[in-house]
Amino acid sequence: MTYEYAYPCPALTVDALILCKTTNGTQILLIQRKNPPFQNCWALPGGFMDMEETLEQAVVRELLEETGLVCHNLQQFKSYGAVDRDPRGRTISVVFWEVITKIPEITAGDDAKKAQWFSLDRLPELAFDHGEILEEFRSIHLSA
Repeated sequence: MTYEYAYPCPALTVDALILCKTTNGTQILLIQRKNPPFQNCWALPGGFMDMEETLEQAVVRELLEETGLVCHNLQQFKSYGAVDRDPRGRTISVVFWEVITKIPEITAGDDAKKAQWFSLDRLPELAFDHGEILEEFRSIHLSA
């Protein structure tokens, strides 16, 4: 059975905060966007959820497609839904996170031009509201 709603529906995305704690400090995995909006800017790995997926399946798929990384212990952090967070239209993102102990090999794919580990102390400017997401995550989980 198919339903039609008289109300506009926002798009749903997922984003992944993947951190690696090493002897050289904490690193975060970012992707360089291949396509607009924010083409060539750095962002958290992530993307749109498919209709047949759960949130968890979507974040695992997006992470694999964009970085080649498979994470098994992703935890939901928070949802972000500012009206203007995405210039393509109304988008709500559910952010997941995981801390790993060894930096794995990564390979950019799908709509990621590059995938790279960055020190939390030397981050590039981030696309969308990803800088705000990271700052909020840091204040809650990394302030100790």
